Amino acid sequence: MSDRPWPTRLSFKRSDSVLDISFEGGDRYAIPFELLRVESPSAEVQGHAPDQKKLVSGKSGVQITAADPVGRYAVRLSFDDGHDSGIYSWDYLHELGENADALMQAYRDRLKASGLPH
Repeated sequence: MSDRPWPTRLSFKRSDSVLDISFEGGDRYAIPFELLRVESPSAEVQGHAPDQKKLVSGKSGVQITAADPVGRYAVRLSFDDGHDSGIYSWDYLHELGENADALMQAYRDRLKASGLPH
């Protein structure tokens, strides 16, 4: 058996703006749509090197409009702001879920320091 996280359920809760995701082994996370958008694994957000990562602002109300499987390893999420180039591996979704609170706080701190809107 693999040690890699394998999802057992994905549910998009528009009313709470979260992706509810469960993994084998019992891990379950509610990942905010905003976090999924601002931490998109796309080159548009992450750049091609760590020092190229973009600070994306104004996404507090973003919604997911589609989720398409990518092979057996990931899902491509589309957002209502037109962003649709992020391919979220199960490993990455597990990492985001596990660290959601700290990542959201760090994101808000960066926005505040930059004077950008939430």
